[in-house]
Amino acid sequence: MARIVAGVTTSHIGAVGAAIDRGLSEDDYWSPVFKGYEFSQRWIAEEKPDVVILVYNDHAAAFTLDLIPTFAIGCGEQFHPADEGRGARKVPVVKGHPELAWHIAESAILDEFDMTIVNKMDVDHGLTVPLSLMFGQADAWPCKVIPLAVNVVQYPPPTGNRCYNLGKAIRKAVETFPQDLKVMVWGTGGMSHQLQGRRAGVINSEFDTLFLDLISRDPEAAARIPHLDYIYQAGSEGIELIMWLIMRGALRREAKEIHRFYHVPASNTAVGHLIFENPR
Repeated sequence: MARIVAGVTTSHIGAVGAAIDRGLSEDDYWSPVFKGYEFSQRWIAEEKPDVVILVYNDHAAAFTLDLIPTFAIGCGEQFHPADEGRGARKVPVVKGHPELAWHIAESAILDEFDMTIVNKMDVDHGLTVPLSLMFGQADAWPCKVIPLAVNVVQYPPPTGNRCYNLGKAIRKAVETFPQDLKVMVWGTGGMSHQLQGRRAGVINSEFDTLFLDLISRDPEAAARIPHLDYIYQAGSEGIELIMWLIMRGALRREAKEIHRFYHVPASNTAVGHLIFENPR
């Protein structure tokens, strides 16, 4: 049977991908960011997941204001890096796992989560930057990846509680999949940041630290945080943190935090990163 062995959270800042692509990881500004992932790259090289379910938000690469799914799962064989205006990142094509993705879609829909099934889409920095941070510069990603896109761009996004419960539904789906697979669930985005308006550049380290503590020790309390609190406390893009709750809901309540990293700023954004391991 398939099993979820671990969960990862990480920011998915586009400028971090650009720094990797331009060979700036040792630059004075960027090196503190990448040092926070040195442990993570060693850890995941040892863990060797078969599949990563990667929760992210699309940045108008696959979806526009003409079509805004709340939850969309990629069920295709592969997903190409998106051209976000300056050409696609020179990173490997993402190989999907259609059998598991379809199984999750069916199970979640029958559990009354309305999932949009996507068989063809390009994936942007929201998905490729976390892969680069965890796996480094690779000729091919070393595992299959199932994209799970969440609307955190157009109001109304799903509640934190809805995301947390979707994570539980994903756990149920994975644990009923008959193939023997090591699965990880990654929640990406955040932490506090705002890209426009009078509060552009806002970073609230106090709120970020509180959220890191809650999602680790009391995820139910994190799931109760209302949308307006994210906006007031963490800026308009802080709402991306609800995607971390999908990851946390997919893990057992007693999952253990084994790595934490927090750094500000990275392109006017707070970088947050956690690794959890499920009980063996």
